[in-house]
Amino acid sequence: MDLELSNYADKGINMAIEYAPKLLLALVTLFVGFWIIKRLVRLLGKTLEKGEMDISLARFLSSLASMAMKIMLFLSVAGMFGVNTTSFVAIIGALTVGIGMALNGSIGHLASGVMLLMFKPFKVEDLVEIGGGHIGTVEAINAFNTTLKTLDNKRIIIANSNVTSNTITNISGQGEVGVELTFGIGYDDKIDKARDIILQVGKQCPYILDDPKQGVVVGELADSAVNLNTRPFCKSEHYWDTKFYMLENVKKEFDKAGIGIPFPQMDINMKKVSA
Repeated sequence: MDLELSNYADKGINMAIEYAPKLLLALVTLFVGFWIIKRLVRLLGKTLEKGEMDISLARFLSSLASMAMKIMLFLSVAGMFGVNTTSFVAIIGALTVGIGMALNGSIGHLASGVMLLMFKPFKVEDLVEIGGGHIGTVEAINAFNTTLKTLDNKRIIIANSNVTSNTITNISGQGEVGVELTFGIGYDDKIDKARDIILQVGKQCPYILDDPKQGVVVGELADSAVNLNTRPFCKSEHYWDTKFYMLENVKKEFDKAGIGIPFPQMDINMKKVSA
């Protein structure tokens, strides 16, 4: 029994002596490799972005390059332990079909990412609305997902296939954008007076453009209000600033002028019926 334990101990020591340097070298290689890959990808991204290449495509290619280099690094580390990398690559190739079926959704996301870069419905830094609910500035179009940054500094990560399968509204894609606004006034208030106030506030707004000229029209005679519609234009990056400025300052000027913004109400007429 003691002899068997001694043999096991000797084998353990021999394996430690044999594989410890390889393990240490593998860890160092991984650490240094990831460090080099990180900087190479960063350098590649900066080089592509400095050229004429679209920033979205540049970041997408950087993401793919990072994945490829990491796979090569892992294969190199496997070779240090005597693994036949040629056979290993062949095994990966044989498993590709099965993995592809298992990762069908991920492959769909990748294909959708390529479509987004080819047809360019939006690019990085565009303000977009996806699916009628997700509004934000595009931070990145990655291999499998698109990242949006919302006005309140939240990050929304949407799978690329969900992006392409939903309605995409590029709010800032034209460089200039109209801000749709509706202001309700009471039926007893003067339309012309309210129109003048809205236009005056628009002239004072530092973000609204002179061309096209802002106008105010009666959009609807609603149940409880006369709705005045206006669509001032501004630079895409000032969309929210313009909207918030107009909403706040029109309300203040309406208050000064005694123009009320009505709320839903109902008149009830009671008729006395003789017995």
